[in-house]
Amino acid sequence: MSDHDAFWTPRAPEPSRGPSPEVPPATDSSDDSPEEPWPPLAPRRSPLPGVPPEYGQHAPDPPPETASAPVPTRAEQQASRSGSRSGSRSGSRAGPRRRRRRGLAVLLVLLLLLLPFLLFAGWMVWELHPPGGQGAEVTVEIQPGWGTQQAGDALEAKGVIGSSLAFQLWSKVSGAGSFQAGTYRLPTGMGVGEAADALAAGPSASVGDHLTLALPPGLRLEQIADRVGQLPGHSRDAFLALARSGTVRSKYQGNQQSVEGFTWPDTYFVGKQQTDQQILQTIVNEFDKHADALDLATAAAAEGLTPQQAVVVGSLVQAEAGGSADAAKIAAVILNRFRQGTPLQIDATLCYSKGGCPPVPNNADKQIDSPYNTYKVTGLPPTPIMTMAEPALQAALHPAAVPYLFYVTGTDGVTYFATTFEEHQANIRAHGVRGE
Repeated sequence: MSDHDAFWTPRAPEPSRGPSPEVPPATDSSDDSPEEPWPPLAPRRSPLPGVPPEYGQHAPDPPPETASAPVPTRAEQQASRSGSRSGSRSGSRAGPRRRRRRGLAVLLVLLLLLLPFLLFAGWMVWELHPPGGQGAEVTVEIQPGWGTQQAGDALEAKGVIGSSLAFQLWSKVSGAGSFQAGTYRLPTGMGVGEAADALAAGPSASVGDHLTLALPPGLRLEQIADRVGQLPGHSRDAFLALARSGTVRSKYQGNQQSVEGFTWPDTYFVGKQQTDQQILQTIVNEFDKHADALDLATAAAAEGLTPQQAVVVGSLVQAEAGGSADAAKIAAVILNRFRQGTPLQIDATLCYSKGGCPPVPNNADKQIDSPYNTYKVTGLPPTPIMTMAEPALQAALHPAAVPYLFYVTGTDGVTYFATTFEEHQANIRAHGVRGE
């Protein structure tokens, strides 16, 4: 065997062609050829350089070839460094942006919370210093016992201030609130602070070239004449004679001769040169203006009354209830008795018959022979018995829908109503009568 034959390499096996048919085993008699030797094993390479591999040993597999990474170009290196720096800057800017957004959100919430207070403060500044300057002067009547709400409402109604609520708040903060009753002449468009100061200074009897004539509700014509007579250059008797003469008339007084009850209660500023007739015409015109606003003629007709009769009922309501919450029910009692032909039996008419009260009417006064004695005479008095404020006239025009025929004010100050005489007597026994 040559050296070349010693390193014979076996051939690769042929691909399988399926199962081979069985071949009968060969017999020694038929095949005398020498058997082929087994192919020698491939020599193994020596794992160490310079050492020949020994026959029959396997050399270790060579390590897998690794592809060497390509060397990046200069442009790729610069792009990589630029991207790295950009990522770093983006990460570093994300934090401040988040903090900035968070700060803006907090600021927005604070502004929303503060917005009502800012609006309120702006509104108060506006009411303290209204734009446009002050306007013409008007008269405002402050009644006894009024607080800041009633005073503020009166000022707002006359246009002196823009908001009664702002006036009330300012008065509370500044400590104002006890205002002297009387008539005030104030310009429109005042700030609430200035208006409060003006009321705190009190009313004055004379304003510039004008004299003040205060006529509260509930005055008889004689009492109005008394007040006019106190003005310089005027006479009580002359004014009373004029008022009874029919020279000056209201369009609602019908056949009534005097203007009793047809003058409007208010505070008037009388010019020093005005005559009695001018003064009387002014206060009668003021009544007509308010009666027009109440639609006196139409409302009276709805109750089956003439305008003059409605004013008479209003004067009785003024005497008995004033502007209280019971005014509409007292008006109902008066009209219910009037329609039934029952004597009204109102003490205030006795006061008018004898020229005024006190003293409180007694049983002897009920025998006075007078058309105003509603204990003896049925129906309404021939004229109103006093001037009335708007709530009393409103009650006469729109009485309560109740069947009451009696009322009494108890010693506790509460007015109790009844439909029958027995119920009325029970109320008197239970609650007494005020003034007795």
